[in-house]
Amino acid sequence: MLIYFDLETTGLEKNDRICAVGCIADDEGTVTTQSELIKPPKKIRPDAMAVHHLTNEMVKEAPPFQKSSLIKWLEKHNNTDNVLVSHNIEFDLMMLQKEGFVWQGGVIDTLKCTKHLIREIDRFALQYLRYELGLYKTEREGAEKLGISLQAHSALSDAFHVMLLHHYLRDMANDEELQELSLQQALVNKLNFGKYKGQFIEEVALRDPGYLEWMLNNMFDMDSDLRYSVKYYMKEVR
Repeated sequence: MLIYFDLETTGLEKNDRICAVGCIADDEGTVTTQSELIKPPKKIRPDAMAVHHLTNEMVKEAPPFQKSSLIKWLEKHNNTDNVLVSHNIEFDLMMLQKEGFVWQGGVIDTLKCTKHLIREIDRFALQYLRYELGLYKTEREGAEKLGISLQAHSALSDAFHVMLLHHYLRDMANDEELQELSLQQALVNKLNFGKYKGQFIEEVALRDPGYLEWMLNNMFDMDSDLRYSVKYYMKEVR
């Protein structure tokens, strides 16, 4: 079974927690949905509210993660026969581990797979890919069929777009290959921020290697694939 998964959190710092979860399960063509608000052990930050529009009042009466019906469903299907599919799955697995839940099955990270398979683009946020890859063109009929309201950064809606992106990637690789790619560092071509935004990392390494050195030494929260790519191109041009 494939489980398309997304969660929303109280923020992006180390002590932040889950406040909503959405899942779409595809069991050999039988598709079901699961979604639930979660009462976190800390307040939702205003900057997080501005993204997913969940407030502390909205989750006040929700169950804590360990008592939610969704965690019971996940625990029931937490085995090696099933595959969890998510966009930036490393983050989602980390957040689940904070709640004491460790996934035992396979994983497909649509973020990392997109970096591997569609190297001509340089932005990989789920909502950007929704439009860049034309996923929006067929989304409404599928969402209505599943009873999903399309709303960016809503857990169930984002899980739906993870599913559409996975279907798109399947035209380039099968699920076994996608699982393998999900565990490998991805080589990205361009920088997507800073004074060299949109420029090839290899060219920056030739013209201004000091800037890339500064990134490596000062940007401790740098995306692991970007760090790998910067090191790769700096080594290549020397």
